[in-house]
Amino acid sequence: MKVKVISVLEDNYMYLVIEESTRDAVAVDAAVPKRLLEIIRKEDVVLRAILTTHHHWDHARGNEELARLCPGLRVYGADERIGALTHKVTHNQELTFGAIRVRCLFTPCHTSGHMCYFMWEDGSPDAPALFSGDTLFVGGCGKFFEGTAEQMYTNLTQILGALPKETKVFCGHECTVRNLKFALKVEPENEIVKKKLAWAKQRDDEDLPTVPSTLQEEFLYNPFLRVTEEPLQKFTGKTDPVEVLRTLRTEKDNFKKPKERPNPQAMLAFDWGLFSPFLEKK
Repeated sequence: MKVKVISVLEDNYMYLVIEESTRDAVAVDAAVPKRLLEIIRKEDVVLRAILTTHHHWDHARGNEELARLCPGLRVYGADERIGALTHKVTHNQELTFGAIRVRCLFTPCHTSGHMCYFMWEDGSPDAPALFSGDTLFVGGCGKFFEGTAEQMYTNLTQILGALPKETKVFCGHECTVRNLKFALKVEPENEIVKKKLAWAKQRDDEDLPTVPSTLQEEFLYNPFLRVTEEPLQKFTGKTDPVEVLRTLRTEKDNFKKPKERPNPQAMLAFDWGLFSPFLEKK
């Protein structure tokens, strides 16, 4: 099983999972059909199915076009709002694509129909993979657009957090630096957060992805998976894990990166009207 990480749009990831013996492939969150089809041609594989984590356009907007271009394509998801949906899946349902096994994990909160996909191959020494969409990010979690802190706590602790610790986490967005800056605000003494943030910044500078992480790593620096730890309770002023999570999400929603101050000379130039000839409409 080979996973191709494909960067699309502003900061999205879609994935192509290749069954290497048959050269069949499954796409996860096929948002940009043209880019996906380029990779499919380059890899010389046949696209058999799309697994959609949720209905938001930046994860599902390519489904209809791909269904039109690839007759017989199966589109899996848990939400009727997903375009071109052919197979509605439920929690713990298992799918098979050649040697690739998939367990569907229902994680409502970011959207009411959000599904994560846990993948592995029987007898393979490779670590299993989790495609977590907008539920679990590297160093963070998704916004609670259509759900509650109680739901996200269940998602992160009982459903995703219970997977094997070596599981590789492939999430829906590249927002690791932003997430870890918040994690550092929450736990300024956490050396693992500091190291991971420095590494993520370097990857960002080199325009390289920070996925995958592992579940084991996430428990060391992701504040949303550390809600029972003392520094998190101190930061939020709460002890109940759900309330810690709820407060963390509110704080993260209001968290702003420090803005760069404008150049003082440029501001003076505006004050004196030096730029006005360039700003006048023709």
